[in-house]
Amino acid sequence: MIWVKAFHVIFMVTWFAGLFYLPRLFVYHAMEDTTEAMHQRFVVMERKLFAIMTMGGVLTAILGTWMLISYGAALAEGSGWLHAKLTLVILLIGYHLYCLKIVRAFRNGSNTRSHVFYRWFNEFPVLLLMGIIILVVVRPF
Repeated sequence: MIWVKAFHVIFMVTWFAGLFYLPRLFVYHAMEDTTEAMHQRFVVMERKLFAIMTMGGVLTAILGTWMLISYGAALAEGSGWLHAKLTLVILLIGYHLYCLKIVRAFRNGSNTRSHVFYRWFNEFPVLLLMGIIILVVVRPF
């Protein structure tokens, strides 16, 4: 089971790398005085990064589910931290899916948000990561 946990963490890092960098691309894309060539370059970068981070997210979820099933009853008692962590993971999945909506908006030329919005938007996964790590390591409840 330790190998499953190790790969769970590896794919989680991959997922978060994408979640941190994709909104940064949104900032640059929103700031760009869009020439068609630059717009297309951003569209390709955003699409490819979204695909890579989706693979990381899916593999993180699969391995996390594997661990949940394997540990089963051992997690039943004193697992308030786990419920809180899973709530944050659900929020993270929602954030991920909202990133897809933004990727599509940029691709279609229908983005209406400024680079300032994306600078703030970029901070949300940091807060989720902090919460998830604290819950897993400290297990406060």
